[in-house]
Amino acid sequence: MADNLSTYRAKRDFKKTAEPSGDVEVRSSNRRRFVIQKHDATRLHYDLRLELDGVFKSWAVTRGPSLDPGDKRLAVEVEDHPLDYGDFEGTIPKGEYGGGTVMLWDRGYWEPEGNRSPEDALAKGDFKFTLKGDRLHGSFVLVRMRHDRDGGKRINWLLIKHHDEFLSFGS
Repeated sequence: MADNLSTYRAKRDFKKTAEPSGDVEVRSSNRRRFVIQKHDATRLHYDLRLELDGVFKSWAVTRGPSLDPGDKRLAVEVEDHPLDYGDFEGTIPKGEYGGGTVMLWDRGYWEPEGNRSPEDALAKGDFKFTLKGDRLHGSFVLVRMRHDRDGGKRINWLLIKHHDEFLSFGS
Protein backbone atom coordinates (compact mmCIF):
# COMPACT_ATOMS: atom_id res chain seq x y z
CA MET A 1 0.00 0.00 0.00
CA ALA A 2 2.87 2.42 0.72
CA ASP A 3 3.85 2.37 -2.94
CA ASN A 4 0.29 3.35 -3.86
CA LEU A 5 0.63 6.50 -1.74
CA SER A 6 4.13 7.64 -2.77
CA THR A 7 2.78 10.19 -5.28
CA TYR A 8 0.24 11.44 -2.73
CA ARG A 9 2.92 11.92 -0.08
CA ALA A 10 5.42 13.53 -2.46
CA LYS A 11 2.93 16.31 -3.30
CA ARG A 12 2.34 17.33 0.32
CA ASP A 13 4.25 18.86 3.20
CA PHE A 14 2.58 17.37 6.26
CA LYS A 15 4.20 20.01 8.49
CA LYS A 16 2.06 22.59 6.67
CA THR A 17 -1.16 20.71 5.86
CA ALA A 18 -3.56 18.88 8.17
CA GLU A 19 -4.30 16.31 5.47
CA PRO A 20 -3.79 12.72 6.63
CA SER A 21 -0.43 11.21 5.70
CA GLY A 22 -1.84 7.72 5.36
CA ASP A 23 0.18 6.42 8.32
CA VAL A 24 -2.97 5.70 10.35
CA GLU A 25 -4.43 2.31 9.57
CA VAL A 26 -8.15 2.38 8.82
CA ARG A 27 -10.22 -0.60 9.91
CA SER A 28 -11.25 -2.77 7.03
CA SER A 29 -14.90 -2.94 6.09
CA ASN A 30 -16.86 -5.78 4.55
CA ARG A 31 -18.09 -3.26 1.92
CA ARG A 32 -16.14 -0.86 -0.27
CA ARG A 33 -16.46 2.75 0.86
CA PHE A 34 -16.76 5.89 -1.23
CA VAL A 35 -16.58 9.54 -0.36
CA ILE A 36 -17.21 12.73 -2.31
CA GLN A 37 -15.59 15.89 -1.04
CA LYS A 38 -16.45 19.40 -2.18
CA HIS A 39 -13.07 21.02 -2.81
CA ASP A 40 -12.89 24.79 -3.21
CA ALA A 41 -9.35 25.02 -4.58
CA THR A 42 -8.14 27.02 -7.59
CA ARG A 43 -11.38 25.85 -9.20
CA LEU A 44 -14.36 24.49 -7.30
CA HIS A 45 -14.75 20.76 -7.98
CA TYR A 46 -15.83 17.57 -6.25
CA ASP A 47 -13.40 14.76 -5.46
CA LEU A 48 -14.83 11.28 -6.07
CA ARG A 49 -12.95 8.64 -4.07
CA LEU A 50 -13.65 4.90 -4.38
CA GLU A 51 -12.01 2.42 -2.02
CA LEU A 52 -10.00 -0.18 -3.92
CA ASP A 53 -6.87 -2.16 -3.04
CA GLY A 54 -6.36 -0.42 0.31
CA VAL A 55 -6.54 3.18 -0.99
CA PHE A 56 -9.06 5.62 -2.41
CA LYS A 57 -8.85 5.76 -6.21
CA SER A 58 -9.61 9.42 -6.89
CA TRP A 59 -11.00 11.73 -9.57
CA ALA A 60 -11.56 15.50 -9.54
CA VAL A 61 -15.04 16.00 -11.03
CA THR A 62 -15.87 19.40 -12.50
CA ARG A 63 -19.20 20.75 -11.24
CA GLY A 64 -19.72 17.54 -9.26
CA PRO A 65 -21.63 14.37 -10.08
CA SER A 66 -24.96 14.71 -11.89
CA LEU A 67 -28.08 12.56 -11.68
CA ASP A 68 -28.94 13.47 -15.29
CA PRO A 69 -27.68 10.78 -17.73
CA GLY A 70 -27.36 13.51 -20.37
CA ASP A 71 -24.63 15.23 -18.34
CA LYS A 72 -21.13 13.97 -19.00
CA ARG A 73 -18.90 15.38 -16.29
CA LEU A 74 -15.15 15.64 -16.75
CA ALA A 75 -13.40 13.53 -14.10
CA VAL A 76 -9.64 14.01 -13.99
CA GLU A 77 -7.84 11.06 -12.44
CA VAL A 78 -5.61 12.14 -9.56
CA GLU A 79 -3.26 10.27 -7.26
CA ASP A 80 -4.50 7.59 -4.88
CA HIS A 81 -5.43 8.89 -1.43
CA PRO A 82 -5.18 7.09 1.94
CA LEU A 83 -8.36 5.67 3.42
CA ASP A 84 -8.20 8.06 6.38
CA TYR A 85 -8.72 10.89 3.86
CA GLY A 86 -12.37 9.79 3.83
CA ASP A 87 -12.88 11.67 7.11
CA PHE A 88 -10.86 14.75 6.17
CA GLU A 89 -12.48 18.17 6.23
CA GLY A 90 -10.54 21.37 6.59
CA THR A 91 -8.51 24.00 4.81
CA ILE A 92 -5.37 23.11 2.92
CA PRO A 93 -3.09 26.17 3.22
CA LYS A 94 -2.74 28.48 0.24
CA GLY A 95 0.39 27.66 -1.71
CA GLU A 96 0.19 23.98 -0.85
CA TYR A 97 -0.94 21.38 -3.38
CA GLY A 98 -4.75 21.52 -3.55
CA GLY A 99 -4.89 24.63 -1.37
CA GLY A 100 -8.46 25.49 -0.37
CA THR A 101 -11.39 24.22 1.66
CA VAL A 102 -12.38 20.54 1.65
CA MET A 103 -15.85 19.56 2.89
CA LEU A 104 -17.45 16.14 3.08
CA TRP A 105 -20.35 16.14 0.58
CA ASP A 106 -21.39 12.48 0.44
CA ARG A 107 -20.28 9.10 1.69
CA GLY A 108 -21.43 5.53 1.59
CA TYR A 109 -20.63 2.27 -0.13
CA TRP A 110 -20.10 1.21 -3.72
CA GLU A 111 -20.27 -2.04 -5.65
CA PRO A 112 -18.78 -2.90 -9.04
CA GLU A 113 -21.09 -3.80 -11.90
CA GLY A 114 -20.53 -6.36 -14.65
CA ASN A 115 -18.31 -9.40 -14.97
CA ARG A 116 -14.92 -7.67 -14.82
CA SER A 117 -13.04 -7.00 -11.63
CA PRO A 118 -12.84 -3.28 -10.76
CA GLU A 119 -9.12 -3.36 -11.56
CA ASP A 120 -9.78 -4.81 -15.04
CA ALA A 121 -12.62 -2.36 -15.71
CA LEU A 122 -10.37 0.58 -14.79
CA ALA A 123 -7.58 -0.78 -16.99
CA LYS A 124 -10.05 -1.12 -19.90
CA GLY A 125 -11.33 2.42 -19.30
CA ASP A 126 -14.99 1.43 -18.81
CA PHE A 127 -15.71 1.21 -15.09
CA LYS A 128 -19.35 0.69 -14.04
CA PHE A 129 -20.37 0.89 -10.39
CA THR A 130 -23.34 1.46 -8.08
CA LEU A 131 -23.28 4.05 -5.29
CA LYS A 132 -25.26 3.74 -2.08
CA GLY A 133 -24.64 7.02 -0.30
CA ASP A 134 -26.37 9.63 1.80
CA ARG A 135 -26.99 11.81 -1.30
CA LEU A 136 -26.13 9.70 -4.34
CA HIS A 137 -27.62 6.37 -5.27
CA GLY A 138 -27.63 4.24 -8.35
CA SER A 139 -25.54 3.24 -11.30
CA PHE A 140 -22.68 5.30 -12.77
CA VAL A 141 -19.87 4.75 -15.25
CA LEU A 142 -16.41 6.25 -15.60
CA VAL A 143 -15.27 6.18 -19.24
CA ARG A 144 -11.65 7.00 -20.03
CA MET A 145 -11.25 9.54 -22.83
CA ARG A 146 -8.89 8.60 -25.66
CA HIS A 147 -7.66 12.00 -26.74
CA ASP A 148 -6.25 14.37 -24.19
CA ARG A 149 -5.80 18.11 -24.73
CA ASP A 150 -2.91 18.13 -22.25
CA GLY A 151 -0.83 15.71 -24.29
CA GLY A 152 -1.12 12.90 -21.77
CA LYS A 153 -0.14 14.89 -18.66
CA ARG A 154 -3.34 13.79 -16.97
CA ILE A 155 -5.86 11.03 -17.46
CA ASN A 156 -9.32 12.34 -18.27
CA TRP A 157 -12.51 10.36 -17.77
CA LEU A 158 -16.19 11.14 -18.10
CA LEU A 159 -18.50 10.42 -15.15
CA ILE A 160 -21.97 9.54 -16.42
CA LYS A 161 -25.14 8.55 -14.57
CA HIS A 162 -26.88 5.45 -15.94
CA HIS A 163 -30.62 5.33 -16.52
CA ASP A 164 -32.16 3.80 -13.39
CA GLU A 165 -34.75 4.63 -10.75
CA PHE A 166 -32.43 7.23 -9.18
CA LEU A 167 -31.96 9.48 -12.20
CA SER A 168 -33.03 13.09 -12.31
CA PHE A 169 -33.06 15.44 -15.27
CA GLY A 170 -31.71 18.94 -14.87
CA SER A 171 -29.83 18.24 -11.63
